[in-house]
This record gives sequence, structure tokens and C-alpha cells, in this order.
Amino acid sequence: MSQTKSDHLATVHWQRDSAASAADFKAQRYSRQHVLHFDGGATVQASASPSNVPLPWADAAAVDPEELFVAALSSCHMLWFLSLAAAAGWCVDDYRDAAVGSLARNARGDLAITAVRLRPAVRFEGERQPDPDQLKRLHEDAHRRCYIAHSVTAELTVEPTQLVQSVQSVNPADVP
Repeated sequence: MSQTKSDHLATVHWQRDSAASAADFKAQRYSRQHVLHFDGGATVQASASPSNVPLPWADAAAVDPEELFVAALSSCHMLWFLSLAAAAGWCVDDYRDAAVGSLARNARGDLAITAVRLRPAVRFEGERQPDPDQLKRLHEDAHRRCYIAHSVTAELTVEPTQLVQSVQSVNPADVP
């Protein structure tokens, strides 16, 4: 890819609920629910994580910034992996990643996502399957090419699993 710069737009919109008074707001008693709008038209309901802001001020059903961060790393890795697998002549039938990000204190004592574990489980089509070394190299190359991985300081590890052809469906929660 010869592109060296591009802009990626996201609009974040929060508005105080008319039922919440200024005093409620100043006392931290306000909803953290907000909406993310992306340049392609997607809209996502978002909120602070209930692990950081107590209910009812956070919305457990909405995506939180920590989840978005982990998902961005996982998505970037997957997109590169699929491209590299296709270029190498393998056909991927299914790719699932039960990625986990850990929020902890960093060396400065600040809360940060300090580690992200990608745990992709991949199922390939047909008789031609990558061997474990080829699969490892595909993931290493995908990691080296991922723009998002280049942009973060959290430790990022990849723990891939190759699914056998006979597997029909995998619940991401069951991926090791």
C-alpha cells in the first residue's frame, strides 16, 4: 500500500438528560451514555464501562472505550491476517477472536490498558492447511503490519488457534 496519510473520522455526541439538574451533573450523577457516529454511516451506542462508573450512570449494554480499543486491535490484526492468508493461497472460512484487554496501573501509576491478548481461532477451507509454523508467521506478519498495533504502548500478544475443518460453529466465549 502506497498511502502514507489518511484521516479517519468519528463524531462523539453526549448531551445531558433534561431530567438531570446542574447540581446532579456537578455531583457526578449523570448518564455517560453517548453515541459514536462514523464517517461510513455506522452509529454505535456507547457509555463508560460499569467497572469504572457505577450503574445507573453507565450502560452495561453499550460499548465502552476500553472495549473499542481492544476491538480496534483485534479487527486490524484480523484484516491483515485475512489479506495475508489470501495472498498465500489459503482460504479462511471462519475467524473469531475472543480478545481481552487488561486495565491496570502503568509505570507512571496511571490507569491504562497495559496489555491486550488476541486469541484468534481460525478455520481454513479444504485440504491445504497452513502448518503451525506457517500459521505463526501469518499472525506475526499481520501483527507487524497492523497500524493500530503500531499506535499503542500496551503489550500486545497473539495466541492463535487453528480450527479443524469439521468444526461448524465456535462460541467466542469458548475460545481458549
